[in-house]
Amino acid sequence: MTHSTKPAVRPARPHFSSGPCAKRPGWSPEVLKNAFLGRSHRAKEGKARLRLAIDKTRQLLGLPEDYVCGIVPGSDTGAFEMAMWSLLGARGVEALAWESFGKGWVTDILKQLKLQDVRVHEADYGALPDLSKVDFSRDVVFTWNGTTSGVRVPNGDWIPADREGLTLVDATSAAFAQDVDWSKIDVATFSWQKVLGGEAAHGMLVLSPRAIARLESYTPPWPMPKLFRLTKGGKVMSGVFEGETINTPSMLCVEDWLDTLAWAESIGGLRALQARADANAQVIFDWVERTPWVANLARDPATRSNTSVCLSIVDPAVAQLSVEQQWAFAKQIAGLLDKEGVAYDIANYREAPPGLRIWTGSTVERSDLEALTPWLDWAFETARTSLPKAA
Repeated sequence: MTHSTKPAVRPARPHFSSGPCAKRPGWSPEVLKNAFLGRSHRAKEGKARLRLAIDKTRQLLGLPEDYVCGIVPGSDTGAFEMAMWSLLGARGVEALAWESFGKGWVTDILKQLKLQDVRVHEADYGALPDLSKVDFSRDVVFTWNGTTSGVRVPNGDWIPADREGLTLVDATSAAFAQDVDWSKIDVATFSWQKVLGGEAAHGMLVLSPRAIARLESYTPPWPMPKLFRLTKGGKVMSGVFEGETINTPSMLCVEDWLDTLAWAESIGGLRALQARADANAQVIFDWVERTPWVANLARDPATRSNTSVCLSIVDPAVAQLSVEQQWAFAKQIAGLLDKEGVAYDIANYREAPPGLRIWTGSTVERSDLEALTPWLDWAFETARTSLPKAA
């Protein structure tokens, strides 16, 4: 086969979006038939389903016994802003940003909360800030895995166990896929639709005993929307972590999440999920190594994401184009694959450098990624024929 010939094999499931992500293998609407619908989520049966979703999540992640976990509104964004609005301001803040979502949290801290004692540690797309310069006597805010750059922190070794401040971690594209050292984290957030391919609008909030102590000893100086309130009368609202949600959840989405957790358990739990993501990402990494027109945006192999793999198009004919033209070329590749029905939603995030982003989390099948790579070559060669010829 030449790259100008369409490959014979197509991915069985062309879902490589970085959120919402692919449903788990074998999923069908039939799994939702027993959803608790048309009833109050505060009924005994509804609360039991919500509590089960929390307990199964705790078990799968291996959370410490003294950590709490709850379902909150607004997906990961809602969960993380709830944490920032409730906890920040008691100490100075160290804010880390190396891609668009981390930069968004920095904007919240500076422009919305208007905190004054803030140090921002930034890095360009493809790299991490200097983690050795982070001051843990202050509160530290960061993303574990940068979804729009494909760069993750390699581990939690850089976080001291005896830190004075809290660590607030957006883990939405890391939870269930990467080793997260819970002893180094005081707040973690993630969403159902990301790494395990659940449904949107529901976030999860994990708090350590230190974070709970902060909630019960510190009152922020700004108004607190009802959706963000985690305390009442100076005490944490424990019901939030026992199935009593702040607002009305979708019990259809709850049932879908329970099905996803059951699938995860059936294949071997957390380690199996991580192994699937590692093997999936390796398919793309190996293809990149043998493909001259593309490179991993994450420069250090130790920090490359195993879920949101971000790629740069480095072919000289493309690299010499303007940024706008490079974006048009990347979108042309994504459009060709979309039209063929072999890959959906793989153009890089709009605020990231031009390129491609391929989701390799555990709900994607390795065989589909193996089938995808020849199509990537075909789409590149097809798009390249439209470039102006060199003089």
